[in-house]
Amino acid sequence: MKYTVEDSDLNFEQEVLKSDVPVLVDFWAPWCGPCRSVAPIVDEIAMEYHGKLKVVKLNTDDNQEVAIRYGIRSIPTLGLFNNGQVVDGIIGAVPKNLIENRIKPFIHEIN
Repeated sequence: MKYTVEDSDLNFEQEVLKSDVPVLVDFWAPWCGPCRSVAPIVDEIAMEYHGKLKVVKLNTDDNQEVAIRYGIRSIPTLGLFNNGQVVDGIIGAVPKNLIENRIKPFIHEIN
């Protein structure tokens, strides 16, 4: 089962801005070494928080409009969106616990 969503400029509003749950957007590119190193961590988070957090991957080479709109100048960048707004961002390949500490305040328990 795949827990992440591949996104594009065309469906960013629907997948991210109109989401009912917080969204972690992984801004990445295929040539980016640090992006490849953080990808398994992002996938783990997507699986562990499934239903409470949506994880979206956006290839910045193919989808420059959204990257420009949100000022993405370095990749990997993880953007945390809640209720259609950017609420946090993490630049660089960082450990899983750092990402979890940043997303947990926005995760609500679902009964």
